[in-house]
Amino acid sequence: MGRLGTITRRGFLVVSAAVAGGAVFGYLKYRQSPDNPLLQNLGDDAAALTPYVRVDSSGITVIVPRAEMGQGVRTTLAALVAEELDVSMDAIRVEHGPASNAYYNSAILAEGVPFAPTDNGLVATQARHFMDVPAKFLGLQLTGGSSSVPDAWEKHRHAGAAARAVLIEAAARVWSVPASSLSTQDGAVVATNGQRLDYTTLAAACADIDVPDVPELKARDEWRLLGKSLPREDMLPKCTGTAQFSIDVQLDNMLYATVRTNPGLGGYMKGFDAAKASGMAGVEHIVPVRGGIAVVARNTWYALQAAKTITFDWYPAPYPDSTEEMFAQVEASFTSDAQDSRMRDDGDVSKALASASAVIEAEYRVPHLAHAAMEPLNATALYHAQGDEAGRIEVWVGTQFPTQVVKEVALIAGVDESNVTVNTTLMGGGFGRRAEMDYVKQAAETAVAIPGMPIKLTWSREEDTTHDAYRPLAIARLRGSVKDSTIDAMDLQLASPSVMESQMGRLGMNVPGPDATIVQGAWEQPYVIDHYRVTGYRAPASLPVSSWRSVGASQNGFFHESAIDELAFATGVDPLEFRLQLINHEPSRTVLEAVRDASGWGEPLPDGHARGVAFVLSFGVPCAQVIEVRADAAGITLVHAWAAVDVGIALDPRNIEAQVIGGLNFGLAAAMYGEITVADGRVEQTNFHDYPSLRFNQAPPVHVSILEHGEHIRGIGEPGTPPAAPALGNAIFAATGQRIRELPFRKQVTFV
Repeated sequence: MGRLGTITRRGFLVVSAAVAGGAVFGYLKYRQSPDNPLLQNLGDDAAALTPYVRVDSSGITVIVPRAEMGQGVRTTLAALVAEELDVSMDAIRVEHGPASNAYYNSAILAEGVPFAPTDNGLVATQARHFMDVPAKFLGLQLTGGSSSVPDAWEKHRHAGAAARAVLIEAAARVWSVPASSLSTQDGAVVATNGQRLDYTTLAAACADIDVPDVPELKARDEWRLLGKSLPREDMLPKCTGTAQFSIDVQLDNMLYATVRTNPGLGGYMKGFDAAKASGMAGVEHIVPVRGGIAVVARNTWYALQAAKTITFDWYPAPYPDSTEEMFAQVEASFTSDAQDSRMRDDGDVSKALASASAVIEAEYRVPHLAHAAMEPLNATALYHAQGDEAGRIEVWVGTQFPTQVVKEVALIAGVDESNVTVNTTLMGGGFGRRAEMDYVKQAAETAVAIPGMPIKLTWSREEDTTHDAYRPLAIARLRGSVKDSTIDAMDLQLASPSVMESQMGRLGMNVPGPDATIVQGAWEQPYVIDHYRVTGYRAPASLPVSSWRSVGASQNGFFHESAIDELAFATGVDPLEFRLQLINHEPSRTVLEAVRDASGWGEPLPDGHARGVAFVLSFGVPCAQVIEVRADAAGITLVHAWAAVDVGIALDPRNIEAQVIGGLNFGLAAAMYGEITVADGRVEQTNFHDYPSLRFNQAPPVHVSILEHGEHIRGIGEPGTPPAAPALGNAIFAATGQRIRELPFRKQVTFV
């Protein structure tokens, strides 16, 4: 069946919405640039040349409106602007900037079109371009989906080039010479006679100069910053303890709060008894919030200790009481009634399997996972009820979704969105968790109840672990057959609750049609198999679920690559060569070849050592990994790891390497240890003692190969995660003969 015949309803609706959006609002309206938020409160000596560049007498500020949560986005996106503006990185200040529709993210919607990333046909390309329409009208200032670099690739370079053109024109007017006779160098406009005007002296002269729509961009051979490993913009403040995360915010007269909410997530509170807490040292207020209460005190410790003494009467959880019941719901979802999508259906799988001499069958399972970011969830809010600022509310928070913070806080405070100010700080890990609104809404609720006082609300680690929006549990079923040393038929069925239904539902949004995340990282893999089918089934909603680093690819990479390895073993063909025989996408083949060569795949290994390989294409990035383990009487030791990725254009190789290593270790930690379970309607794990992670001594040395053969520039925050679990599982099988089909691996092996 052709690809157009397999377009999902969700995909059709997404593309249709884009077209309709242009028709309803009008092309001219769409073409209008969003208001520049930097023009507000601009000084006389300042110019906001674009929404990304502000110049005043004190220097140049570059706005990077994506959340910095350790992925280096402030450095890379600032470098895109600085390159075209012709300034050095140490000559600029970097700010997150305000919450504004001007900073909408279209790349994150383009990821959702129903076409494989390897499909560069006209229809697929136009569908991706159309995503700019709804993204612009919705104004989603959102960090996620490894979309920051792809979205900024043109926007930020154009912003820098446009600002440079305006500064040249301003200097031309000052000197009364043609702009074409001028050039720029290190933050100054330079005349042919050597005269220089620093950008900072030209700000006032820029006020009435129009910004060009399509400025000329530098050729790649002219780059001085891009393509090089740059010092991280946030490295010095983080190393010196001067970087401001939201947990570091300090304001005059601040009070401190924590919350306790129903352990049956989404359930309400019948009542509570806070008599003991109210009389404890430092406690100032007990404030009801949705699903529970906030304790407000003179410091966080007082609040945490008092919260422990409160007794509650909770309504039951609105989902099954146990993990076993939740898995039973997923098992029951493998029916035609629950079929959510069939994004791939090549050949005639049913006929091929019916005529096969032998059918290989397997079932794989993964549990819920927590985000477990190192910085506890927290936010500070200040609601002004009197004075010149009456009716305004200000929030300081590490968030991946500042424009949604504006909407949620405005509703809680009963004010217009224009009266909400969001100060987005650095954050100590996000992984999708800080796109959620629960902790921000609680801070706003508490601040509105205590007007005029800044309230810093901090969750305990226990509240964080037990009140997450988790990576969903999931089941996969494989039926496959091999013939002539290759795969003849492969039928992969995937079932899980819907991330989109759960996450968007909490934002008050309804996303019709199939959820592509249920099959993400499986259906779009560039394997050529005569009879190849991937079907997604939607299990009923239960525990709240959300985006977790690499979303659906996090579990489907394990499912798909474990299945490929099982089928390879059935043929007796080397598993890495087996994959190379099947893949027809040249950048994907190249990363497999690169990891093969870097790891010395096929060379003799010491006794007890073995290697596993996995390949996953996610977020448009082909990523191959090889993991070497040692198996002995003590257990399994991770000896070494190799990874190869192709990002199209490597803007900052060292940062890309860091993200691949981080993603690989994140995936290993989850595969080895990660598991959230539910009993009596409550999450059982409460802290790192029973939700453990990878230890430093267990993390293998990682060698990363960075390639640039891809068709498009891509982001790298997530693609390093999906291959880690299957590469480790395949290595354990190669070392021990034990095929583990359920995560975490620690249930069946010991890690040294």
